[in-house]
Amino acid sequence: MKNPILIALLCLLMLPGCKKAVDAIIEKGTSSSTKNSGFIEYSIAKGGQYCDQNGLKAVETQEMKFLVKFDSTAIYQTANAENQYDINKLYGFSDNNADHHQFSARFGWRWSNNALHLFAYVYNNAAVISRELAIVDIGKEISCSIQVTSSSYLFSVNGVSERMPRMATTPMAKGYQLYPYFGGDEVAPHDIHIWIKNL
Repeated sequence: MKNPILIALLCLLMLPGCKKAVDAIIEKGTSSSTKNSGFIEYSIAKGGQYCDQNGLKAVETQEMKFLVKFDSTAIYQTANAENQYDINKLYGFSDNNADHHQFSARFGWRWSNNALHLFAYVYNNAAVISRELAIVDIGKEISCSIQVTSSSYLFSVNGVSERMPRMATTPMAKGYQLYPYFGGDEVAPHDIHIWIKNL
């Protein structure tokens, strides 16, 4: 008997205590505000760094806009205390038709000092610069965007903006999609779930 649905149903019929476990499996990663609302769940497995949905997708845009929602899995403790201040990657794009470690713009995030911090995170000619943008709430929808000009990226979080330099030479951002990634130097200490809705 290898059918997991059949096994779960038999568990339900035979042991009433299994109902909670089955409900948790069925409803995993969903809530009334995210289920069927256009959000995509990105999961980073314990011991990993890349999210489960990170297919190659070309990007050519003047502005990337999205909503993001973190749950309590965004709260973590690194094995090495110094790594707590590493910036995890959230969402963005490579630029200048180049590798993202050469040219890119994306949001970063980390849990530190008992708060969830969002960052602007940019590569220009392989040099990385970052700047803290906001402290945000777990469980709330956060509005994010990156606008592209010939010489800058304008990062916005819930209407508050910060300009970062852009040295790419393409008229619009041109590259590929960048997805959630844990690290830094360490792997995810537990499963992490992030919901993103493109606007």
